[in-house]
Amino acid sequence: MHMHFDGFDDEQWDEFKWEAHLNEVEKKSEQLRKFIASDRKGNTPRWITLLQESQNEDDAFEAYVEEELLMDEAYFPEDEDDWEDDDDDWDEDDFLFGFEDEEPFMDFGDEDDFDDFDEGDEWKSLSDEYTYSDYADLESLDTYLDAKDFAVDILKWAEKIHPKFQSREFQDFVDEVLKVGAKIAGGHSFGFEQDYIGANIAYSKKALGCANHSLELLQAMKKQGLFNKKQYQELHARLFELRNDIGIYIQELRDQFRLGLE
Repeated sequence: MHMHFDGFDDEQWDEFKWEAHLNEVEKKSEQLRKFIASDRKGNTPRWITLLQESQNEDDAFEAYVEEELLMDEAYFPEDEDDWEDDDDDWDEDDFLFGFEDEEPFMDFGDEDDFDDFDEGDEWKSLSDEYTYSDYADLESLDTYLDAKDFAVDILKWAEKIHPKFQSREFQDFVDEVLKVGAKIAGGHSFGFEQDYIGANIAYSKKALGCANHSLELLQAMKKQGLFNKKQYQELHARLFELRNDIGIYIQELRDQFRLGLE
């Protein structure tokens, strides 16, 4: 799909072009999610399986994020010349060959590439200039850490809910909360350089959408007896703040993109 927006370089992918591409990626990766699921009928949510396979909730969340990134990676060509060739049919065998052995292309930082950002300068880890650069580790991004902490707490809470009380809204809520952190991680993996920050913005917008949907689902579950009033208020306040912080993060990324156009 070819799109043009006034004010953007037609040769450079902005957030809208990336978003259109990500929408196609999500459609294709949904087939892959169903294929790798232990329950082919889709009756057991992936997060439950990951909890069973992991040592704790932190590990389960990390496994969820890594899995999401791997599934997206399957539809991002390694060669830049292949970006326009998105119509090839996906073959399960093509993807599964080497699935366990290959490292994902998503890179959360390389200590050898710091250059002017020396490891000993602690102040740099506190500055936006460092955090919003390709030198920063994902764990230095406060928005991601907040999303991760919230997701882990939701997993701990969800484990205590008896299956007979796990409504469709409940299952969707947990999944959407996990996706918030996964989408932020997906965006961060593309970095902050001008050519790819549009993908970062597009992924972060996906995270914002998941956060908004999570809020809607949380409100819908208010009277289902899954938490007391105090618990509900705390969860709502944290999720509301996380949603707002993601919105601010997106605006900061957009500002950085526009500065690169000047």
